Amino acid sequence: MFIHRQARRTMASVMAVVVWALSIGQASAQRVESKISSMEMLVGEQVAITVTAHAQDTARVEFPRTLLVPAGIEVLEAIESEPVSEGNGMVNRRCDYVLTSFNDTLYPLPPIPVKISGKEYPTNQLALQVLTVDVDTTNFEKYYGPKEVQELPMSWTDDEWGKAFWLSFLVVALLLLAIWLWGRLKSNKPIIARIRIIKRVPPHQKAMKAIDEIKAERMVTAEDPKEYYTRLTDTLRQYINERYGFNAMEMTSSEIIDRLMKTDDPKSLDELRQLFTTADLVKFAKYSTLINENDANLVSAVDFINQTKQENVPTEEVVKPELTTEQVQTRKMRKVLIVALAVIGIAALALIVYIGWFMYDLLLY
Repeated sequence: MFIHRQARRTMASVMAVVVWALSIGQASAQRVESKISSMEMLVGEQVAITVTAHAQDTARVEFPRTLLVPAGIEVLEAIESEPVSEGNGMVNRRCDYVLTSFNDTLYPLPPIPVKISGKEYPTNQLALQVLTVDVDTTNFEKYYGPKEVQELPMSWTDDEWGKAFWLSFLVVALLLLAIWLWGRLKSNKPIIARIRIIKRVPPHQKAMKAIDEIKAERMVTAEDPKEYYTRLTDTLRQYINERYGFNAMEMTSSEIIDRLMKTDDPKSLDELRQLFTTADLVKFAKYSTLINENDANLVSAVDFINQTKQENVPTEEVVKPELTTEQVQTRKMRKVLIVALAVIGIAALALIVYIGWFMYDLLLY
């Protein structure tokens, strides 16, 4: 019984020693350190003091917001970074303090206290040497004070260079306008009006050709005088229509003769009147004619055509298509655009030549 009690006491003592050793190890693992980016700097420059705390990930680390620094040093800002894991339940926390100074001397920087889970850990002590620029005060005549406002050798607002600048701006504007007009010209397709040339056969040639066909078919038409005279008078009516310009196809024989008497010699129309009279008798009164009478009327038709035909009649006619109002407007617009492009191109080219000569003259003199 006594042995068991003694063993328990021994076991408790061992556990207490282990716990004490672990706490001592953890306490020794938690530490802080500091380093400075540069131990020397010129007056007005900046340096950074980096304070790093190595602690458990569950520990609460508190960096001071303000530092107790010697007079002559200013703390500009404190920048705390995100913790970085080191493994084994430890993290690395960091805070950067930006310092500056305008007095040249050696400053001792006291330790920075950092609290870890309520316990304060001081950093190592640092120092900062602030240097100044050496100035030779014995040769003060070498230093000239502030300079007066200097005039630039070239200015876009003066009379000379300003003129070249604004003319160049005008050239760019003209070129942009020319590009826009060219786009409008390309979008409006040209109106192509095709002129047709129609070959026309003179009225007397067409009439003589038809009469030649009647002659070739004389044996057939002799058996049917009505068809013969119908074809013959239709040929004459068509010739009169084209030769004199009135619609003889819709007029009676007497109306045709009366109309022709106003333009031709009445004596030359006697045979034509006889031909139309015979034709009307054949077509409407079933009048029977002789073969020689048919031939005589055919000869009368040929004589009338030869006596009244027009020589040197143009055999070709130029037919110009008629454009719509929209097409006429499109043509006018294209002409205006072409003229505007030509004027703008000439003006832009003249301005470019003038600006080149003007700038050459300024640079030369």
